[in-house]
Amino acid sequence: MGGKDTLFILIYKTRNIFILRIKERSLLMNIFDENLQKMKIILHVLLTFALFSCSSNENSKNNFTFYGTEISNDSILNFIIEKEIVLKQGFKPCKLKGEIVETCSKKGCWMTLDTGEDTLFIKFRDYGFFVPVDSVEGKTAVIQGDLFLDTTSVEMLKHYAEDAGKSEEEIALITEPSFELGFIADGVIIKE
Repeated sequence: MGGKDTLFILIYKTRNIFILRIKERSLLMNIFDENLQKMKIILHVLLTFALFSCSSNENSKNNFTFYGTEISNDSILNFIIEKEIVLKQGFKPCKLKGEIVETCSKKGCWMTLDTGEDTLFIKFRDYGFFVPVDSVEGKTAVIQGDLFLDTTSVEMLKHYAEDAGKSEEEIALITEPSFELGFIADGVIIKE
């Protein structure tokens, strides 16, 4: 064989290798395109799921207004049982539910809650949050925090009566401290 034939064979083999590489790339691109389509479908499904998950959580939260630490609306304990424990031990962390009787008309720094058994006086830990001063009476609330035996001084009782808008005569009748259950809430849910 001459030099021209060797050159021709070399060019021919190079051409075939080049065509083979193009076919391999084309095949790889097809595989990549198929995988890309599958990945797009999976991503679309995941994003749709995430979107619906977020919106359903928002809908459930739309029925509640949270104050303080955001708490859940489950694992609510029985007030009567919790009261018995506190009367023996003096203190117990818990989550309770009841109907709002009244709130502080000045700042919303306290509220009273009818548990069905007793009316609890609720303060908010370290004045870290407040509830609305009006339009929540009669609504259901869930509170989470500490139930405890409390002694409220005459001075504080008069202050609370003043906050509640009691008359001078009613405030003047307060002459003794009260001994009752108290509650310091870390979080409150008010149901709309």
